[in-house]
Amino acid sequence: MSAFNTITTSAENKVVVAELTRKLNLGAENVIARIAIGYSLSTGEKFKPTDALDSKGKQYSKKTLLGEFLPHYIAMICTHYSIYKTDKDVPKYIKIHLDHGLKKIAQEFNTSKSLTGIDFIFNNVKKGLLFVQ
Repeated sequence: MSAFNTITTSAENKVVVAELTRKLNLGAENVIARIAIGYSLSTGEKFKPTDALDSKGKQYSKKTLLGEFLPHYIAMICTHYSIYKTDKDVPKYIKIHLDHGLKKIAQEFNTSKSLTGIDFIFNNVKKGLLFVQ
């Protein structure tokens, strides 16, 4: 597996992750961070390693950020980019999708002030289920 110890959000997303954590009320900051990575990957957008934003925000150890699901997140990144788990860019892609996902989720919540964390989860699970049918 790709070697990295920490992933750090952009400075802008340090505030965003805290606000979303408070608004969504789904648990600790790492919960919304995990959701953000998956949400970003679900958009189908692909990035270059050089697309990474600054690393002046919230720092997560890989254990805190991804926990026991680390292999699953790496597998999703590798599948998305057709790379192997030891590729040196895996941590950059995780960071890029973390920042991108946080930004996209924040946009959704800014657009719909009545949206709750549970509504967001259910709406996106429903989209995913409709997609695979």
